[in-house]
Amino acid sequence: MSSKINKNEVTNRKGSNGQFDKRLIGKIVNSIEKGLPRSKAVKKYGMARSTLSDWMREYGSQGYHASKRGHLSLPQKRSIVRAIEEGRMTVAQAKLAYSITWSPTITKWIRDSRRQNAELVISNKTCMDNKEQNHQPDPDPEKKALKEALEEAELKIKALNTLIDIAEENLKISIRKKAGAKPS
Repeated sequence: MSSKINKNEVTNRKGSNGQFDKRLIGKIVNSIEKGLPRSKAVKKYGMARSTLSDWMREYGSQGYHASKRGHLSLPQKRSIVRAIEEGRMTVAQAKLAYSITWSPTITKWIRDSRRQNAELVISNKTCMDNKEQNHQPDPDPEKKALKEALEEAELKIKALNTLIDIAEENLKISIRKKAGAKPS
C-alpha cells in the first residue's frame, strides 16, 4: 500500500467543524479492516492512535470485531493455564504459541482459574463434611431436614455455575459479575 497522502485527502481531511470527514473515517476504517497496519494509518493521516482505536471500536464492522474478540475458547484457555501451572510452558511461550499480545491477559486467566478452583475446593469440602455428618445418626428431624435442604441448595448452585460456564463459552460473553465491580 502507498504511504503517500492523496491531495484530495489532505484538503478533505477535516470538515467545517475541525473534525475528520465521515467519508474519510469510513475509508480509514475500511483500509484497517483490509490489513493496513494501524501505525501506518496514524502516520499517513496524521492522527492519534487513540482516535483510530475509537473509530475502529465505533465504526468497525461486526466481522472485524468478531475476529478481534477472544480468539481462544474457554477450554483452550484452561489448557494453557494448566500447562503453565504444571511447568510445561511459560507465560512467554504461551504468548508466542497462541499469538497473545499482552502477558497480563494470561495472568488474568491464571488468577481466574485459581479463584474458581478455590471455590470448587470449598464446595467439595462442604459436600464431604455433609457426607461425613450423614453417617452419624441424627436424632433431630428438623436438623436432618435443614441439612438436606442445604445439600440441595449447594447442588443447585453447582448446576447453575455449570450452566453459566457453558453459556459463557457458547455465547462468547461474560455473564458473571466482575470482581470489584461497583453495584449499579
